[in-house]
Amino acid sequence: MKKKILFFEDLGKKEYKETWKYQKKLFDDLIQKKENNKFYKKEAGYFLFVEHPHVYTIGKNGKKDNHLLVTSEFLKKINASFCKTDRGGDITYHGPGQLIGYPILNMDYFFTDIHKYLRMLEEVIIHFLWKNYGIIGERKKGRTGVWFHNQIGKSRKICAIGIRISRWVTMHGFALNVNTDLRYFDHIIPCGIYNQEVTSLKKELKKNDISFQEVKQMVKKSFQEIFDVEFVSMHHK
Repeated sequence: MKKKILFFEDLGKKEYKETWKYQKKLFDDLIQKKENNKFYKKEAGYFLFVEHPHVYTIGKNGKKDNHLLVTSEFLKKINASFCKTDRGGDITYHGPGQLIGYPILNMDYFFTDIHKYLRMLEEVIIHFLWKNYGIIGERKKGRTGVWFHNQIGKSRKICAIGIRISRWVTMHGFALNVNTDLRYFDHIIPCGIYNQEVTSLKKELKKNDISFQEVKQMVKKSFQEIFDVEFVSMHHK
């Protein structure tokens, strides 16, 4: 059976708002094609990788006043910006050393179940951690994302997930902490969860730096395996 095709693009380092605008364009195009039945056979959408400069983003139902712990002046001092966005979820941080994956998918080609989709995004990260590093990533009941548990039972979050779905087309996605400066999380209540420790691959593996390019390749492979897709470069579209 022929695999579903996703157009893949690595945007490198790009501002959050600029990337959001680009995502929205792909998202709107996908909805339009869907409504006009102008799909090429098995082309199920797009998958983007990106790394953002320091930015705090908050979802539609997030509480900025309660969950952003610093002033606008302080954000300027630490070279960070703030952006309200149209995904689900609360406040989170994006920045250098964090791998962002944005799947923009026509779910008619997969399944029309939001919860299943969120669990599969988690599964991509869980699969990646176990297959490449022998690390057990875990889910938390009633919460979206991927965590580690240490010996004393305190959990640490390594991957945040926040999405938007409209007319069964997805946008936004996951943020995996690879070489992330975790001090930036001190200025928020991450995802609106109090006493939530955040971690990174670098911290858990006790290394100076993890190869970002290698991680990208590994996460791509895990995504292909879990979603049963084939990637085609956007430049060959």
